Amino acid sequence: MEKIYEFITSVHNLFSTDSPHLQILYKVILVVVGTLLSWCIIKWILNSAEKKASKYKFIQINSELFHIIRKAIFYGLILGAGTYLIRFFKLPILEKCFQSLLIILLAYPAKEFLKMVIEYLQTQLAHKTENKVDDIIFDLLNKFAGAIIYAIAIIIALDLIGVNIMPFIAGAGVAGIAIGFAAKDTLSNLIAGILLIIDRPFEVGDRIEVWSAPSGSATWGDVIDIGLRATKIRTTDHIIIVIPNNEIMTRDIVNYTLTSEKIRVRVNIGVAYDTDITKAKKIILDVADSADWVAKDPVPKVVVRNFGESSVDLQLRVWIKEARKRMDTISYITDQVKEAFDREGVEIPYPKRDIYVTQRSG
Repeated sequence: MEKIYEFITSVHNLFSTDSPHLQILYKVILVVVGTLLSWCIIKWILNSAEKKASKYKFIQINSELFHIIRKAIFYGLILGAGTYLIRFFKLPILEKCFQSLLIILLAYPAKEFLKMVIEYLQTQLAHKTENKVDDIIFDLLNKFAGAIIYAIAIIIALDLIGVNIMPFIAGAGVAGIAIGFAAKDTLSNLIAGILLIIDRPFEVGDRIEVWSAPSGSATWGDVIDIGLRATKIRTTDHIIIVIPNNEIMTRDIVNYTLTSEKIRVRVNIGVAYDTDITKAKKIILDVADSADWVAKDPVPKVVVRNFGESSVDLQLRVWIKEARKRMDTISYITDQVKEAFDREGVEIPYPKRDIYVTQRSG
């Protein structure tokens, strides 16, 4: 900046005159012309650089990059020229206000550049990982990056014009405490949301158990959004349930797909006491093998759980390749076993009571 001032002063000496008004006019003209020439040269350089850099992938994805750079440099030239003219007219208060305004204006290209970098990193890094939490973190950065940049710009601008921001910070702290007590549930949900992102008990796309589902509806669903305040889950009935994060953190979380899509399904089946257990087991296993989504390794098996009041309780244990077919598996096997038992004459028992009437002589 000082070199610019020296250059302008040296050029001004070439057109020195005794008239103070002409001197002022010369300086103003020199500053304006010099700024315009500088802008034209810089713009030409940037246009050439943009053409040469267009072969790079980052520039192809972020075509607005050079537009942001032009805007930042333009604001910078205005800041330099305006500061010189204001100093020339000896208006220190106006100089500080002018610089503060330009700093706030410069926050916009800075925000756009930061947003562009975050989106590029999200495309190149987060979208290539299986972990969905990366996407959530980058989304949060996108949402708060602009607010952080503008907050920093405002603080610097206030400091330039001599405003003591410490009372504002202290007042904001007191107000924050008051708001914290008034909105403790909301803050609790926000903290729980951050913990969910860090601990990762589930991710977007996982299928989990839903304990707060409406009575008579599906009790599990897919996580579609993890917010700072609440988590959204779409059940298999396509019902969207919004659960506060604080409530989630105090519950046991049943995640069916966190480590693998492959899970084991148990189907309880009862047979009569006089049934050939070996035959019943074979029928059940044949039905399990007929489902193409049932894994062959580990192999399905049937075990005797216990002896009920009117039945021998068997349990089929199978591994399925997709956790989301759990209910389909139970329904399919139950239907097919019933049909197979009917064909083979295997009785599915129901509670019975034998009543004996005894007549005694008087």
